[in-house]
Amino acid sequence: MKYLLIPVLIFLSCDSSPEKTSNELKANMILSEMTLDEKIGQMAQINITVIAKGPSKWKSSYPLAIDPKRAKKAIKDFKIGSIINTINGKALKPGNWRESISKIQNFAIDSTRAKIPVIYGIDGIHGATYAEGATMFPQQINIAASWNKQNAYNMAKVIAYETRAIGIPWNFSPILDLGIDPRFPRQFETFGEDPLLVGTLSRSMIRGFQGDKNDTSNKFNVASCLKHFVGYQAVISGKDRTPAYIPDNVLSEYHIEPFKEAIKDGAKTVMISSGLINGIPVHANYELIIKTLREKLGFEGVILSDWEDINKLHTRDKVAKNKKEAIKIAINSGIDMSMIPYDYEQFCRFLIELVKEGEVSLKRIDDAVLRILKLKFDLGLFDYPITDFNSYKDFGSKKHNELAYKAASESITLLKNKNDILPLKNNPSILVTGPNANTMRGLNGAWTYSWQGNLADEFAFDYNTIYESVSNTFGSSNVKLIPGVAYNEEGSYFEMKELNIKKVVDEGRKSDIILLCIGENSYTEKPGDLNDLNIHKLQSKLARELIKTGKPIILIINSGRPRLITDLEPFMDGIINIYLPGNHGGDALADILSGKVNPSGKLPYTYPAFPNSLLTYYYKPSEIQNNNQGAYDYVGEVKNLYDFGYGLSYSKFSYSNLSTNRKVYESLSDTIQINVELRNTSKVDGYEVVQLYSSDLFAEITPDVKRLRDFKRIFIKSGESRSINFSLPINSLGYYNNRNEKVVEKGEFSILVNNLSRNVLIK
Repeated sequence: MKYLLIPVLIFLSCDSSPEKTSNELKANMILSEMTLDEKIGQMAQINITVIAKGPSKWKSSYPLAIDPKRAKKAIKDFKIGSIINTINGKALKPGNWRESISKIQNFAIDSTRAKIPVIYGIDGIHGATYAEGATMFPQQINIAASWNKQNAYNMAKVIAYETRAIGIPWNFSPILDLGIDPRFPRQFETFGEDPLLVGTLSRSMIRGFQGDKNDTSNKFNVASCLKHFVGYQAVISGKDRTPAYIPDNVLSEYHIEPFKEAIKDGAKTVMISSGLINGIPVHANYELIIKTLREKLGFEGVILSDWEDINKLHTRDKVAKNKKEAIKIAINSGIDMSMIPYDYEQFCRFLIELVKEGEVSLKRIDDAVLRILKLKFDLGLFDYPITDFNSYKDFGSKKHNELAYKAASESITLLKNKNDILPLKNNPSILVTGPNANTMRGLNGAWTYSWQGNLADEFAFDYNTIYESVSNTFGSSNVKLIPGVAYNEEGSYFEMKELNIKKVVDEGRKSDIILLCIGENSYTEKPGDLNDLNIHKLQSKLARELIKTGKPIILIINSGRPRLITDLEPFMDGIINIYLPGNHGGDALADILSGKVNPSGKLPYTYPAFPNSLLTYYYKPSEIQNNNQGAYDYVGEVKNLYDFGYGLSYSKFSYSNLSTNRKVYESLSDTIQINVELRNTSKVDGYEVVQLYSSDLFAEITPDVKRLRDFKRIFIKSGESRSINFSLPINSLGYYNNRNEKVVEKGEFSILVNNLSRNVLIK
């Protein structure tokens, strides 16, 4: 097979702005006067509980109060340069945040020789997670389901504003992991399974976080942090922080590509994956961190470890014989800052010893500290280490919450609408049932007022659950709530208990419509690991008993990943996937049920039909094996419950006249101009997401059946026709071969939009 090589460029930053030059000079001046222990302290990041008042360094008194003795030891004696997280995993009032961080900054500046401000970081995944009263957007998976870059930008812009308002300038977001495995407990934190969708929306978030001009010194912007470099969710077991086996070319084409684009856009920091690739922990992988992230991708910012992951090179992964050797391996592999988060004394002392013993070079230390100091200058911390809250009148404002509602309403995905049962008509009587019917915890998911999201019902009391929103919309006299089953308050987040299914069924027989709200409780990371992707047996039992009533059932799926419902699907009259839509998810769903909002969400992942068929949409042709009288037939499609990119609307759309400007292209610099006609054939105005795919018909490496190349979200009025244009550069049709070289092969490609296709030839 002949192919054309595409040079893989090294994207070194060419920004030589006066501000950057000035900040580098300032950082270098400070660095030149620092002692070794001051430098090492800047590389250490500790949990806030370590310097807070309370019974131990793991647990603090509530609300947050800084312990002067502990703060002196950490900041003055050990020169600690960074702090993270909240106390006891719980949200704090904005005033409590500002007061505490002000004390930390005053202590760092007034009590230390170098007078270097602390940089505080936080996990603001879909809002200012740990700030009471902050605006909670839908999770990233919902933003992906909206296929709307503006929603990603809006979410990041609001998070940046409200995070800065509480005194924190650094946010550990966005998540660029590919959500390719529905078993994985953090799929909801991603933008789904497709690299293009992930990269596009991540870049919009970076612009929202860091500002349109990438000015993080602006008091309304924060530094972003790309997570988690790299291949974190591509594990064999489907469980968090377990091994992955990824060939280099697969890593380059699918997993690294979104990071490459985000780095070109100026992301300030990167967090390293907690996992292992091909037996090597990423925190110990010099080839990935230095040779790829630093040199090949040209990343110049701060590289941060994840939670205690340097120690885990010894305690969990067994590649270091002790913690001191673990520090040596990680720092020499390119880690600039260690998220310790508790035993900072040990880290600092060991790293000082390693430098004095010649095991870690002073040059490596200076390189890391220079980047950290420059980040602090870029954020304006030397000039304004303490936030003036009077500048943040829109914290938790109606304006911000309206943006969150918009994102939720555009993300909710209609999967089934038998006989156009939706929107609901004639003011029906409605039974709302299921474990997710009356909970804010289910709507928000994790990283909502607490790490696991278990405090959402306490902090989001003023917002509406699904039941409350439906009752407000259709009238309290027409809507009844009987959950039937519930999540246990103790033990695993997935354990359930039966309440009174018979009572639910009896009420269901009297109702016109049954709204069955199933899904998951909130979770993330290891607590969210699963052994069974099927919907819980008690939820299935509730559904089967309701099916016997013969009444129309609208199934509402409220979960962070696609739990299997294949056996229930044929009996449902409507199916709506709301994912984790945030505080405004109940209202957005009710507006879709009533017809006030026309659904427009599209699946950002493949919804599997079976537990042994968990594939992305870009699978290989050999996955198709239809056993036909003993022979294997490789023609057809893998059977999913719902495909990536699928989603219904109350509008009806038709596609026609797919065309390209030419049939033959002779240069990598050429661009394929594509046109397709889109018509709204219904009486309802609506949005359609037009998706452009390509297929490489034959290649040196077995090609994917298709790949997403572009998309456009289009509003089209009833009866209107629109001409939709795409420009597809020839070099975007490339892939990484088994020598990890990016190539575009000569030959035939198919251009695909909806059910239309057109072949072109690359000569």
